[in-house]
Amino acid sequence: MHYNVKIDAFEGPLDLLLHLINRLEIDIYDIPVAQITEQYLLYIHTMKELQLDVASEYLVMAATLLAIKSKMLLPKHEEELEDDMEFGYEEDPREELIEKLMEYKKYKEAADDLKVLEQERGLMFTKPPSDLSDYSKEEEVDRRHLDVSLYDMLGAFQKLLRRKRLQKPLSTKIARQEIPIEKRMDEIMGKLRKVKGRISFYDLFPIQEKDHIVVTFLSILELMKRKEIFVEQESNFSEIFVIAKGV
Repeated sequence: MHYNVKIDAFEGPLDLLLHLINRLEIDIYDIPVAQITEQYLLYIHTMKELQLDVASEYLVMAATLLAIKSKMLLPKHEEELEDDMEFGYEEDPREELIEKLMEYKKYKEAADDLKVLEQERGLMFTKPPSDLSDYSKEEEVDRRHLDVSLYDMLGAFQKLLRRKRLQKPLSTKIARQEIPIEKRMDEIMGKLRKVKGRISFYDLFPIQEKDHIVVTFLSILELMKRKEIFVEQESNFSEIFVIAKGV
């Protein structure tokens, strides 16, 4: 089963690295390359499991991280040590990557500030007040922004796969027909409306089969993209909940 979907939240490998650095509370000037490389490759592997089209720049960054990791693990030759002592400076393989991350972070924060200004300007109107009482019943509850990104969803998906592997019976033989994305989206919306409240992200995956798990996850992403559902997380690493729009 193949399903190609474009996600706007993917802004490039530097964006993913910044997300990992913030999530793991790592000092950007002293990056533990082994740890960050392991986490980065895990996310790339998760994207491939979801059959998402991984852009070439993500793979280039993976190769760069592995090269830096190798340089930091390999012992230096005597000539290199003498050169470092002569100039009083020891070259750090991470230096170029750190500079790129800092530059990217600066522009990303500037873009966020400009977006806030755009939203504030969008609240300014010159039109006289209108009577909107007829529409008050249709007013929807404004969901508070809880900063649940695509990377948080991928992290939750990784945990889900680990749970399913642990819960999987020793021997099983079940044949199930492939489910179209649109049909699975309708099933998820039906379940959320029936509950009439929020439901745990993990409760939306009742079947152990990998194809069904992948289709369900992609359906949730598509519903998020269409703004038909909201995803909430009270704090970092806490459980993720899903709620239908208008509930």
